[in-house]
Amino acid sequence: MSGLLQSIEGTAAGHQAALVLALLAAVLHALFGALQKGRHDPWLSRAAIDASYGLIAAPFALFVVPWPEPHMWPIFAGAVLIHIVYKVLQAMTYTRGAFTVVYPVVRGTGPFFTVIGAGIVFGEHFAPGQWAGLALLVGGILGLAAWNLNHVTHDRATMGPALWLAVATGAMVAAYTTYDAYGIRATADPFTFLAWFFLLDGIFIPVVTQARWRQLPAAEAWPLLKRGVLGAFVAYFSFGSIMLATRLDKVGEAAVLRETSTVFAALIGWLVLGEKVGPARAGLMALIAVGAVIMEWAG
Repeated sequence: MSGLLQSIEGTAAGHQAALVLALLAAVLHALFGALQKGRHDPWLSRAAIDASYGLIAAPFALFVVPWPEPHMWPIFAGAVLIHIVYKVLQAMTYTRGAFTVVYPVVRGTGPFFTVIGAGIVFGEHFAPGQWAGLALLVGGILGLAAWNLNHVTHDRATMGPALWLAVATGAMVAAYTTYDAYGIRATADPFTFLAWFFLLDGIFIPVVTQARWRQLPAAEAWPLLKRGVLGAFVAYFSFGSIMLATRLDKVGEAAVLRETSTVFAALIGWLVLGEKVGPARAGLMALIAVGAVIMEWAG
C-alpha cells in the first residue's frame, strides 16, 4: 500500500485519490464530531476515543510499520502538543455551545487559515476561481452557523464564549492540518506517521480526565467505552484519509474539501437527531457544495 501511494504522489491519479480521500474524511469527521457531542461529557467522550485509538494503534506502531527515522521524534512531539491544544479548546467549545452552531464555526474558519498556512509552508497558491469557491464554501458554512444560532434554544447563556472558542479551535485545525501534512511528508512510509501519531496522541486526554472518570456512574461507563471504540475507528479513517490526501496532493485543497463535513453534520442532525432542515439551511448546504465544486473545477 505504501509503495502504491508513493508511486502516485503528485500525479493526476494522486489528485483524484486525494479528492476521494478528502470527501471521505468530510463524512467521517461529521460523524466524529457528533460522537463527541453526544449525551456524555465531551471531555470523557474524547478521553474514551483517544484511549481506544492509542491502545489499538500500539501493536501496529511497535511491530508492523517501519520504525520512525530519528528526525521524526521532534516532529511527533510538535504534533502531539498542537493536538493537545486543539482538543482542549474543542472540548471547551462543545461544553459551552450547541453542536449545530459551534461545529460550523470551527470548520468554517479552519480552511481559511489552512489555505494561508499551506501557502506559507508549502508554497501553494489558489487561482482566482478557487478563491471564489472558497469564499462561497466558507460563507455557506458560517451562514449555517448563524442560522442555527438564531434558532437554538439551549446553551444560549454560554454561546458568546463558545463562539470565540470555536474560532480559536478553527485556527488550531489549520495549525494541525498544516503541521501534520509536513510530518507525514517527512517520513518514508506514511503509515509510520499515522500509527505512531495515534499511539502518542492517545495518552494526554485520558490521563488528565481521571477525576472525571471516577465521578462517572457505573451504568454510563460501558456505553461510553463503546462510543470510544467506535470513535477510534472513525478517527483512523477520517484523520488517516485527510493526511494521506495532503501527502498525495495540495494541502489547502484537501483541507477545504474536508470542510464539506458541515453538510454531512447537518444531515446527521436531521436524520439522527431529528432536527429540521428547512429551505434556508438546505440553501446554505447547497452553497457549501457549490463552493467545493467551483474550487475543484477552477483548480
